[in-house]
Amino acid sequence: MLEKTWLMLDAFRPTGGPLRLVDIAHRCQLPKSTALRLLNDLTELGVVVRRDGRYLLGRRLFELGSIVPLERDLRHAALPFMHDLFEATRETIHLGVRDGLDVVYVEKIRGHESLSLPSAVGGRLPLTCTGVGKVLLAYSGQELLDEVFSRPLRRLTPRSIVDAGRLEEEIGQIQVQGLAYEREEAQLGNACIAAPIFRGGRVVAALSVSLPVARFQPARLAPAVKTAALGVSRVLVKSL
Repeated sequence: MLEKTWLMLDAFRPTGGPLRLVDIAHRCQLPKSTALRLLNDLTELGVVVRRDGRYLLGRRLFELGSIVPLERDLRHAALPFMHDLFEATRETIHLGVRDGLDVVYVEKIRGHESLSLPSAVGGRLPLTCTGVGKVLLAYSGQELLDEVFSRPLRRLTPRSIVDAGRLEEEIGQIQVQGLAYEREEAQLGNACIAAPIFRGGRVVAALSVSLPVARFQPARLAPAVKTAALGVSRVLVKSL
């Protein structure tokens, strides 16, 4: 029952709803009667809300999610540097962590003239298609790299890297430079540059600046991104 309940909550990705009963049952591969019974239970708990015959994730989940210790402490440490980076660039700033083979976005500050990006707070994208993801991949150890290279690489756009040899070469460059670059691999017309955030000697997150390709100036952005990520790492070290 717990597994079915989690499948049901996970079915609300990536928007949180609203969804019809039939859509939820289809995504979870559950009979409508089972899905309805679980949704009624979740609604009573405040985890799910029913509105105009459709279902949305409830505020209670937001309350719990906002106090997850790692993400809460990370956001607290990173937000001042993210705002500084935004003021310096006026572009979209991302903070992400790794979950399996995906990057999960913990925080985002959107630029006023930015493109509509596939990233969203609480959303996830493949590690191999994003600047934040590639940084996390580069510094998370050989075991993770072996797992990534053991399966077909995922594609989000025609520019996504799906050749293992090319990606492996890029990972090596990231490990040397301490920066990852991404050009139209997650969203056509967009580029980004990302740097790792460390705590206790291991990578825990990554910070990036995303912007239209026409405004992408790596030489100007790289020092600012690296400095911001280093600042977050220093704050996290002090909190150990």
